[in-house]
Amino acid sequence: MASELCKTISVARLEKHKNLFLNYRNLHHFPLELLKDEGLQYLERLYMKRNSLTTLPENLAQKLPNLVELYLHSNNIVVVPEAIGSLVKLQCLDLSDNALEIVCPEIGRLRALRHLRLANNQLQFLPPEVGDLKELQTLDISTNRLLTLPERLHLCLSLQYLTVDRNRLWCVPRHLCQLPSLNELSMAGNRLAFLPLDLGRSRELQYVYVDNNIHLKGLPSYLYNKVVGCSGCGAPIQVSEVKLLSFSSGQLTVFLPAEVKAIGTENDRVLPLQELAMRSLHHTYHTFLKGGQQLVLWLTAAPPSVCRHLTY
Repeated sequence: MASELCKTISVARLEKHKNLFLNYRNLHHFPLELLKDEGLQYLERLYMKRNSLTTLPENLAQKLPNLVELYLHSNNIVVVPEAIGSLVKLQCLDLSDNALEIVCPEIGRLRALRHLRLANNQLQFLPPEVGDLKELQTLDISTNRLLTLPERLHLCLSLQYLTVDRNRLWCVPRHLCQLPSLNELSMAGNRLAFLPLDLGRSRELQYVYVDNNIHLKGLPSYLYNKVVGCSGCGAPIQVSEVKLLSFSSGQLTVFLPAEVKAIGTENDRVLPLQELAMRSLHHTYHTFLKGGQQLVLWLTAAPPSVCRHLTY
């Protein structure tokens, strides 16, 4: 195995390969052959997924100075070392599924970085220097232990996709609403109780996912025209209300589903999820009418906040 590895690296050096694949090699240490002599000066993409690496060498940037993409998915790396900041041409860094506890501040020196993936680790915080990544477009920090996000994150002016699912967030910094390029924000499975009222004000933001935040009481009104995922939020409405609200046509009877949540009030300036559900029922009602089918809508004791959103 070792001789085969050395041969692979030697061929890459002699033929000046730009891509090197060292996935599934059961490597416990960074190969010395990669760091030998002048290293691999022409290498741009290094794939070392699903090994058993625990550290990265301090002279990585010196030996691989033109590295653009580094894939270290599924290893056992605990710390992102200071040396990572010297890979000045790096555009993509994947450290998902490791054992990361610390990301060094020097990561902010990766000014060319566009994609940073740190999902499935043990991070409790991100250094504020992440805000120095002006070219960053994708940031995936899902399935960690984050309690909050760095306020300087709003300085990532190119950020388009932010994924923070399955952490321990209890609030969202209002500064995130200022991200001018953000198109998709996913914060499912956290501990959010509220969202900034400005969230969704940006025209660029089109997709927001906050599913399974059981304490979330409402959605900002700016999210009305966005694609929103919010299942598993808020408190379930009473069973009696569910049974009293239905519409039927022939053998078809549709009840207000139990997973619909009654959250938010007009005073909160939020759009209740109950309203979103009723708009869907209203659309279905008119679809039946256009199809020439006879549809009877029974509303015997629905909450007033629901009835206002149905016209017939």
